[in-house]
Amino acid sequence: MRVGVAADHGGYALKSRVAEALASEGHEVVDFGAFQLEPSDDYPDFVLPLAKALSEGSIERGIAICTSGVGASIAANKVAGVRAALICDTYSARQGVEDDDMNVICLGSRLSGCADAVDLIKTFLGARFSGAERHRRRLGKIAKVEEAKCQVE
Repeated sequence: MRVGVAADHGGYALKSRVAEALASEGHEVVDFGAFQLEPSDDYPDFVLPLAKALSEGSIERGIAICTSGVGASIAANKVAGVRAALICDTYSARQGVEDDDMNVICLGSRLSGCADAVDLIKTFLGARFSGAERHRRRLGKIAKVEEAKCQVE
């Protein structure tokens, strides 16, 4: 699978280790940075290009990491077609894809060690959207908001 990874300084070390683990599993890893540890960098500078690449179809799934995972999640969800969530357990990693077609997993480097992060990512990448009618209906409502065809009430 073609997987994008992105992290700011807070997730830089974890991103590097996760990218190595993904490559060793046979995934094609596209790195959106950071490419060096720079304490003053900002997560949107790396997460937004990853999200745009996902939205445009040049990657199949994304992994975004910052210190808490919250900022990465907020940034990624600003791009239409991206469904990102902060994940801390394997149930949510699987269910988020199966029910909500999550395509970006967000991790907090202070919440997950490397082994836990790799387990969460394996679960995320191994899950598939169920396509159930109720899930498609709900995603359709979100897509309408993204397309600015309706207002959130």
